[in-house]
Amino acid sequence: PEDTVTSSFASFIHAARPQHLSQTVRQRSKRMILDSIGVGLVGSTTRVFDIALRYCRELYSSAAVSSVYGKPGVKLSPTLAAFTNGVATHSMDFDDTWHPATHPSGAVLPALLAASQMLPPNTKPSGLDFLLAFNVGLEVQGRLMHFSTEAHDIPKRFHPPSVVGTLGSAAATAKLLSLSSAQCCHALGIAASLAGAPMANAATQAKPLHVGNATRLGLEAALLAARGMEANPLILDDIPGCSGFGAFYSVYQPKALPAPGEQHHFLLEKQDVAFKRFPAHLGMHWVVDAALSVRNLFVNYAGSFCPSLIRSILLKIPVSKYINRPFPSSEHQARHSFQFNACAALLDGEVGLGSFSESSIHRQELRELLDKVVVEHPEDNVANFDKMYGEVALLLHSGDVLTGKCDTFYGHWRKPLSKESLLKKFRSNASHVLPEEKVEAIIALVDNLETLSDSSQL
Repeated sequence: PEDTVTSSFASFIHAARPQHLSQTVRQRSKRMILDSIGVGLVGSTTRVFDIALRYCRELYSSAAVSSVYGKPGVKLSPTLAAFTNGVATHSMDFDDTWHPATHPSGAVLPALLAASQMLPPNTKPSGLDFLLAFNVGLEVQGRLMHFSTEAHDIPKRFHPPSVVGTLGSAAATAKLLSLSSAQCCHALGIAASLAGAPMANAATQAKPLHVGNATRLGLEAALLAARGMEANPLILDDIPGCSGFGAFYSVYQPKALPAPGEQHHFLLEKQDVAFKRFPAHLGMHWVVDAALSVRNLFVNYAGSFCPSLIRSILLKIPVSKYINRPFPSSEHQARHSFQFNACAALLDGEVGLGSFSESSIHRQELRELLDKVVVEHPEDNVANFDKMYGEVALLLHSGDVLTGKCDTFYGHWRKPLSKESLLKKFRSNASHVLPEEKVEAIIALVDNLETLSDSSQL
């Protein structure tokens, strides 16, 4: 049918051209690509990544043409490479976060990297083709999230990248493969049948699978559509009595996506992403910065950080059950614990990769600080990444109270990382598995992506 929401999305995917990307969009998306590669590389050192890679290598071996993060010489089939690299990207919860809440890059980039290696030599997409496809994948994710007010808050039911990320991956891959408008429509419909993962698996080893599956299954949806598979052409529309994509949201009000051109502005133009300084749920970044602020006050007050002077630690945080974890017992729980991240920042003066090791999590001095934590949920502190804040107050035995508050952490879209900070993060992450010359080569490739004749060089 003509003039439907779904057909408008399909037409947009098919009609988008490189000249539709503004300089702002190009630069922001290249920052995302670089950060996501670095996060994936350091993520390839994790146990959950090893499990996923071993599974793929043992069960599947055909069409091994696509590379795996951090494993020189290892090749998998395109869909399994996308899956494995998606798991790596989210294995530490270190990847970028958008508003409304999702992890946009990890759901799209691994699919494009795998697909670019899959294509024959004479049909390799250029770097500009790659950049356009990446932004198409971002745009589809962002537009879908704006169909529901529910998506603007920290999620409660479905993990967003498993929902919008799957369709974003399908859209991006469909663009890279130059599918027709009809095939793009079917790719979205197929992807919708492969989407969705419950929030109950947050803070477990299963959560990285959400991103791995999103990028893999979106790629598969596009490949199936390219081979003639069909799906409901109204999958994104709100059809009474027939649940399409709206099944993932309690409130769903879809709108047509304008055709690319002078009147269309990519969402990335208006809404930048947040880059994380340490590997944990985005909400942790508010309480860590608040904790570091009050720690400085405490050191000036007492001369050093002396936990015995503290009677209690008050955290003022939004209501969000899955990241309110008083006594986390694993690295994945610790990455999703307001209490742990606040206390780790107080105790160590920083939060980093080593903060989530088993020995760090189970330190006696850290457990003693956790015992002192009291949580409050002020009405004005809503579970929304654009509106929330973190506040940490130290109530001392002397009766004095020291308070630190963070409304916008460094790395948030309102306070973006500098180029120097982003490069420092990338170099730190990538150097865990690559020599310096290759780290610098990736930086140069991404920085000059528009001029690359063959994007598979990435």
